[in-house]
Amino acid sequence: MRFKTATLGCKVNQYETQFLRTAFVANGWEAVDDDASSDSVDLVLVNTCSVTAESDAKSRKTVSHFAKLYPNAEIVVLGCFAASNSTVAAGLPNVSEVVPDKRRLVDFLRRRGLETIPTGVDGFAERRRAYVKIQDGCRVGCAYCIIPSTRPYLQSRRPDDILAEARTLVAAGYREIVLTGIHLGHYGVDFYRATPESLPPVPDDAPLDAYLERVARVPVEERTDLGALLRTLVDAELPVRWRLGSLEAVEVCDKTLRVFEERPDVLCPQFHLSMQSGDDAVLAAMRRRWSSAPFIEKCREICRRIPDAALTTDVIVGFPGETNAQFERTCDVVRELEFSRVHVFRFSPRAGTVAAGLPNQIAPEVKKERAARLQQIANELRERFAERFVGKTARVLVEEIERRPDGRIVATGTTDRYFNVEIPLNDAASTIERNSLNEDVSAVARRTAPLALAAASPRSESLETSNGVALGDVLDVRLTSRRGDILSGVREQN
Repeated sequence: MRFKTATLGCKVNQYETQFLRTAFVANGWEAVDDDASSDSVDLVLVNTCSVTAESDAKSRKTVSHFAKLYPNAEIVVLGCFAASNSTVAAGLPNVSEVVPDKRRLVDFLRRRGLETIPTGVDGFAERRRAYVKIQDGCRVGCAYCIIPSTRPYLQSRRPDDILAEARTLVAAGYREIVLTGIHLGHYGVDFYRATPESLPPVPDDAPLDAYLERVARVPVEERTDLGALLRTLVDAELPVRWRLGSLEAVEVCDKTLRVFEERPDVLCPQFHLSMQSGDDAVLAAMRRRWSSAPFIEKCREICRRIPDAALTTDVIVGFPGETNAQFERTCDVVRELEFSRVHVFRFSPRAGTVAAGLPNQIAPEVKKERAARLQQIANELRERFAERFVGKTARVLVEEIERRPDGRIVATGTTDRYFNVEIPLNDAASTIERNSLNEDVSAVARRTAPLALAAASPRSESLETSNGVALGDVLDVRLTSRRGDILSGVREQN
């Protein structure tokens, strides 16, 4: 039996798709990763997204595409579109089953006759970094977001299970693991639903504050929270670096930052902190739980405590009622905090959310202009941040190796602060001795300048290894030059 998977949306979806792939392969199914002939696929698993109206449309289109491509295959629809539009999903062509609740993935596998059920994943197909899902569910209820309706139940995995999965991934050769979840900062809050025993357990569908009230009864240092999990993982001394997924800024507590301070060798100093707006009135309309002041202060604290921390964020422009002055306030905060990357989104009304029915919707052309202006600011900040690291050494995860049309072999990868780096592997400047680290950086940059200027396409050949470097390796790289926000560098030899 042969199956194919398709994934839309977030890292959590990508993890869950990989979990399904791991299960089917373990039970003798063959995964199909290319566009096989129409009669060679028996089952298609489509893991959908529903975060925007456009995501819904893409989910429907993806299912219809596979129905045409594989007319004899069963299609199973999973994910947030399956939860928010289960009836619509069930009516799409060739759909035999809809799985709206991700807590029921194991039940789904057993219904399909699978006997061997994995406890985690063992790889990520073509990816060189692995994702580990540590938490699921959100009960915050931001005005623009449908996710509390599609993933309302808070569930955290136990540290021992997470560590066991990480060991498997490290044994498979992964050298970077991203910890991901729907609301990462709420990792562990569900562990205390029945604390203390004198009180009845908090129901699954209770308001978030009911969960947090129980957590508050437990001393901070005794809680199994994100900081405690990080401590467990770094103390295991695995040959891997750890990266956190998206967080709420004020949920980055002292306990978490202490681990970052103590273990900069294995924790990536990049914090993706969702801001959405820099204006308090807009934040209130969005039903965000905090104003701009605590967000700004937490960002400042992180930068004080973690040298050269890379702060990245999300911003929504054109939220209903946003004035020019409020947008300018957001731009000011972005500049003040010097984000190394900003994901700019134009507000899109999402049916089923509070924001979709708000008055004073912003004209599309205004949203477009604001998005372009903020993106320009973000690009300038990113390039300025990248310039800080020219002349310094960075640890780079190799994600691609290619032989380019001019014969040069170039590795590309990402630093711990999530910047792209290009590294030549077959010219005279491809390595430098550690004892020459005081060499004039401009001299090295002149030798490697052609790399930064060369076109990356057309690409003629992808490679697994070259000159002692393999996909998935982590290299010490002396950064010698910058082109836009892309850095270039040369390997250091021990």
